[in-house]
Amino acid sequence: MDAGKFKTGIELMENYQLRVSFNSEKIEDIFVDEPEPLGSGDYPNAGRLLAAAVGSCLCASLAFCLRKSRADVMSMTAEVSTTLERNDRGRLRVTSMIVSIRPEIDDPNKLERCREIFEDFCIVTQSVREGIDVKIDVRSPV
Repeated sequence: MDAGKFKTGIELMENYQLRVSFNSEKIEDIFVDEPEPLGSGDYPNAGRLLAAAVGSCLCASLAFCLRKSRADVMSMTAEVSTTLERNDRGRLRVTSMIVSIRPEIDDPNKLERCREIFEDFCIVTQSVREGIDVKIDVRSPV
């Protein structure tokens, strides 16, 4: 992805189920939902998508670094353990994520250099760590 902007569309379908459109002919829409008892839990919620975004971004960054180092990446798996806790006002918040990545490569020595630098190239993880400026505009359609 180049530096710049992109838009993501969201449409409420029913109850708490939402259709997410990535405004791309190549990328299919996905659905999100809240877990029970609020929603049906049939689709991932925003917290799970955030964990998936962090984990997949880190895997892609590590794979890129390893391939630049001419390592043969035979497989890679990751697991993101996400902790939710209530804040002072009783609202649930994502308070931590632990990402465990398990790459299988032909030369383990090539992993050492990438281990030191790959995180810095992950757009999502570094943005979450630094905090993201979010502005909100709510108004009725004209």
